[in-house]
Amino acid sequence: MTTPHTIDFSTFVLSLTGSAMVHLGAVPDPSGEKHEPNLELARQTVDILTMLRLKTQGNLDGREAELLDRVLHDIRVAYVDAAKRAGS
Repeated sequence: MTTPHTIDFSTFVLSLTGSAMVHLGAVPDPSGEKHEPNLELARQTVDILTMLRLKTQGNLDGREAELLDRVLHDIRVAYVDAAKRAGS
């Protein structure tokens, strides 16, 4: 029997980031299928990560805070790019 992987804050953030990138159409889903962007779902995930950043301020170690800031920036840029493509 295999043991489940430990889920820590960084793993959780990276999981949400992966979901957002799938919703943006930037990466294929876990089955390997690429889908059309779903900006509403992507925006919801950005909002969840933003809420986590606000609610955990002062409670994260330096690496966790840096990771969250970095992925939020990257996802926001990818969201703007996807929104521009969808409006074209």
